[in-house]
Amino acid sequence: MRKISKIEPKLPVIQARKKVAAYARVSRDTERLMHSVSAQVSYYSALIQKNPEWEYAGVYADMGISGTDTSKRGEFLRMLADCEEGKIDIILTKSISRFARNTVDLLETVRHLKDLGIEVRFEKEHIHSLSEDGELMLTLLASFAQEESRSISENVKWGVRKRFQSGEIGAANKHILGYRYDDGLRRYVIIPEEAEAVRWMFQMYIDGVPLRGIAGSMNSAGIRTTLGNDFQEASVRQLIFNEVYAGDIRRQKCYMADPITKTKVKNCGELPQYYMADCHEAIIDHETYAKVQAEMERRAGLVNPTYPFTGKIKCGICGQSFTRRKGTTKGKEYVSWFCRAKKEDGLPGLPILARSWNCCTLKLGTLWGIVLYILILPLLLLFVNSFS
Repeated sequence: MRKISKIEPKLPVIQARKKVAAYARVSRDTERLMHSVSAQVSYYSALIQKNPEWEYAGVYADMGISGTDTSKRGEFLRMLADCEEGKIDIILTKSISRFARNTVDLLETVRHLKDLGIEVRFEKEHIHSLSEDGELMLTLLASFAQEESRSISENVKWGVRKRFQSGEIGAANKHILGYRYDDGLRRYVIIPEEAEAVRWMFQMYIDGVPLRGIAGSMNSAGIRTTLGNDFQEASVRQLIFNEVYAGDIRRQKCYMADPITKTKVKNCGELPQYYMADCHEAIIDHETYAKVQAEMERRAGLVNPTYPFTGKIKCGICGQSFTRRKGTTKGKEYVSWFCRAKKEDGLPGLPILARSWNCCTLKLGTLWGIVLYILILPLLLLFVNSFS
């Protein structure tokens, strides 16, 4: 007997469309580059939507932001968050340098997306991150992109320093208390009501009012910083020590130590500084500013006073400098100089002998005390060494 079986019709399997997004970035907020990023957004929007196998997931674009630090790119971080939520399967981008110029950030991001099953396609370099040789090529080309960024940074800094040398002013801060920067005049212009507050602040400092007291007086008078915050001791110090109020400008007080990490450090002589005198109308005259400098030195001397023997007496056991202190014994005041190792336990290189003796203390009732100590110390050390 014949066996008859029913063949069910097979329905065609419709594959789910890939959710595709694109990322674009420009590092400077200029009209030409804004046009460039707009063109990229239009291009990728059309490219994704005309492909029947793709589902449009949007275009993310950061404008006027460097590619060396991913933490400051809002759209980039939003794109990564959408990837975490499963909203994206493929990311299109123009080139490695548009995605990231920091090799470490690039590889960490691509590897994280790879773990999520998300592919990144770099059009210029023809690299797909999920391919076998994708990561190797990314590592090599990302290193070139990072060095290119470093080279661009050096060229920009060279141009800035040339402008400093030629006397071009410019302004890092467009608005500081008492001034606003006029782009047409290319110099600072006084804001009268704020200038009065600045003069009052300088006069209080000259009169001996502490920085904390000045900050309190400014806040009580309803005066705020340019950001609308209360004055603190640090903000008052920053303003009082600023030569801008005397009509001058000092350039390159700090510099960018690493263009990749954007680490800014104080210039302590590593690079030349440029002092430009009489650049704009002064709020205080140079005589007042000189008084501020003198008062500044006077207060610094109170914090770290210098005496005739400061830095000249060294411990013969550990080599540290002696520190001066005053004390009273049985109603009689005396001055003593003692080894810093006694005050700062655990200094590097301190011998066991010095720690066991707790180093040395020198009491000076008169000048003869230090003279006698200097004469006896070598004999004492010779005696100790003879038993070691």
